[in-house]
Parts: sequence; structure tokens; C-alpha cells
Amino acid sequence: MTGARVELLPVAPEGTTPVRVMTVAGSDSGGGAGIQADLRTFALLGLHGCVAVTAVTVQNSLGVSGFQEIEPDTVAAQIRCVADDIGIGAVKTGMLASAPIIDAVAAQCRASGIGRGAAVPLVVDPVCASMHGNQLLADSALDTLRDNLFPLATVVTPNLDEVRLITGIDVVDAATQRDAAKALHDLGPSWALVKGGHLRSSDESPDLLYDGSEFVELTHERIDTPHDHGAGDTLAAAITCALAHGYTVPDAVAFAKAWVTRGLAAAYPLGAGHGPVNPLWRVGDCG
Repeated sequence: MTGARVELLPVAPEGTTPVRVMTVAGSDSGGGAGIQADLRTFALLGLHGCVAVTAVTVQNSLGVSGFQEIEPDTVAAQIRCVADDIGIGAVKTGMLASAPIIDAVAAQCRASGIGRGAAVPLVVDPVCASMHGNQLLADSALDTLRDNLFPLATVVTPNLDEVRLITGIDVVDAATQRDAAKALHDLGPSWALVKGGHLRSSDESPDLLYDGSEFVELTHERIDTPHDHGAGDTLAAAITCALAHGYTVPDAVAFAKAWVTRGLAAAYPLGAGHGPVNPLWRVGDCG
């Protein structure tokens, strides 16, 4: 899999302004996920990355031991000032930390023309469960996520633990994956993506997209590695980049799945826990 080809996005000629994208997420002090993972993918795909920091985590390869939220008004102001001056081709959200921050982000997205039915696509990666399945958002914040942010999303990209927290559906096979996709779509996004990377019953990694009428199945070889920290962030970031380049949602997700699969094949150990998905393969191998 290490030598598999990935069709890359176009890169702006030197000295010209690249396509701009934004991540609204938390900072990972260990550098494996969050804003750090998003910016790696943005840069290595040739896009200019902007940020709205929602929280600062105390984190390493073994997990998160604490975090400090940013004031909701400050989070919203980061989005507003970048949108007003620099312009954004697409936005993704990651860790939003609390109901007030989710409310502030949703309100600013509406004010800045970001999200479903607007000019700027919005990818919502609903970070509400850790890679170990632990709940990261209070129930009240989950309600705010469902009610206020999901209806703005161009596509939502939960992992299976997040699907369970958001919909109550435990995805164990293809049938329950379809049930989950329908339940997620009922919450208002244009497309729902149910990722299959944690569906260990499958020899492959089966993802399922749904827009209310059409199912799109996307499957890649499952990469056997314990070093998958930041996989969800990397996938959502790559989807965001492709949408900013004008891809359709199915094409953007297919592109991103190939990108993250290649990053998993190149993943490396880090510290005493889980190492990160590695998009740095592009530095020495352009595809």
C-alpha cells in the first residue's frame, strides 16, 4: 500500500495565492491530531490553512489529560476576521468543546455564508468521543451539536463511537451502518458519512455516504497499524481541501479516503502510545 498512487490536488503557481481553507478546532500539544493534523494536510495538499482555535489541550501519544476552552466570542471572531479579509473556500470543524462554543460557531458560520446552501462548504467532524470511545462532550453539548451545527453541514464525518453517541445506533455491520447514515442525515446535513475504519468485523475499511436518496459505498484496504492518531481529522481536512477545489461531496470523500489510507500506510510510532497518521510521505513521493 505504501506505493499506492494518490491523485493530488492542483497547487497554485509560485507567488500566487493558494486556495484558502479553515479549521475550527482544538490544538493538540502532541502534534498528532487537531489543528496540527489539519494544517499538515492543508499544507501538503497545497492549500493555505487558517485557524480558529477552540481549545488548548494537554495531550500526548497516551491521551488527553486536560484542556482549556477559548471564549466563544473569541472563537467566532477568529472566523469572522479571516472570512472578511482573506476569504475561505471551505471550513471544517473539529473539537468544539462546549455548547456555547458550538452555538457561537454556528451563528458565525451563518453570518459569514458558511455551510449548507451557502457559498462555502462546511465539513463537521463531530469530535465527541476519544479514540478509546470515551465521551468528550456533555449531553447538553451533544444536543447543541445535533440541533444547531448538523443542519448547517455540507457533510458530517463521525467515527463509529461518535455515531453511537449522536444517534444511539451501534454500527456492527452493513445494515446498521445504513441505519446510522439515515439517522445522521435526518439531523439536517446535506450528506452523512459513516466511517468504517473502526468496523473491525470487516477485512476492509468500508465508508458509507448518504444524501437522503443515494448511498455511495467507498472501500479501501484496511491498514494494519496501531498508529492511527488523527485519522479522522486528516480525512475531514482532506475532504475540506477537495471541496474548496470544487469537488462534489462523493468525489471529495473518495479523494480524502485515498489520502488518509496512504497516510496510515506511512504512519510512524511516537512516544509510548499511538503514533499519528503521516501525510509527510508526500515530501519525498509526489504520488
